[in-house]
Amino acid sequence: MNNIINKFSLQGKIALVTGGSYGIGFGIASAYAQAGATIVFNDINQELVDKGLKAYEELGIKAHGYVCDVTNEDQVLEMVAKIEKEVGTIDILVNNAGIIKRIPMVEMSAKDFRQVIDIDLNGPFIMAKAVLPSMIKKNAGKIINVCSMMSELGRETVSAYAAAKGGLKMLTKNIASEYGQYNIQCNGLGPGYIATPQTAPLREIQPDGSKHPFDQFILAKTPANRWGTPEDLAYPAIFLASEASDFVNGHILYVDGGILAYIGKQPQ
Repeated sequence: MNNIINKFSLQGKIALVTGGSYGIGFGIASAYAQAGATIVFNDINQELVDKGLKAYEELGIKAHGYVCDVTNEDQVLEMVAKIEKEVGTIDILVNNAGIIKRIPMVEMSAKDFRQVIDIDLNGPFIMAKAVLPSMIKKNAGKIINVCSMMSELGRETVSAYAAAKGGLKMLTKNIASEYGQYNIQCNGLGPGYIATPQTAPLREIQPDGSKHPFDQFILAKTPANRWGTPEDLAYPAIFLASEASDFVNGHILYVDGGILAYIGKQPQ
């Protein structure tokens, strides 16, 4: 049994989680720390990095934070070099940093569209490109791209996000195809609707005692009949970062309570 448990351990590994100051990235990184990994994260400015460092410290986690824009290749290369010098070679990369702009397509500027693509798709490309040489050299590595149900589905107002996350799904498969020969696994993690402080307003009980309309919508589309929790996402993320997934490559693991498998409830 110990040998099986050890396969899921991240002891001695260095994990870089982009945009890891809060939210899903913070949840994944915190779980990795509990599994034994040394945590490194970045964010776009010092204020967010400091916020993240404080949050990790409150959990008893010694994390290493860096200011870096994932869309700036020079900054990324500089950050990765600093991490390798100050902490060690990156074993696990989680491409979590991303944005969404909810704007009807006919009202969305090309500039806004490009910004979403740049952060959500070009960013993971730049980050993966930066860590791959060291992973190739040591013949081991894990790259986990945070995809989305919008990697598979469309929805009103998210044309740029869906295009980026669909592209990220295929980038994931291509990295696996190109670098699997070096014992590098690249997989995607696709969160469903997760109950976090950021989504709390969408779950508030209305003045008449009813559920929020969006809450009703999500529950009706989810066979599990509930929102996910950060823990629901953390354990699959550990699996994809561990030796337990060494023969899993180019796969997108959707942690969505069954939404993508379900057509939804028939109206009453």
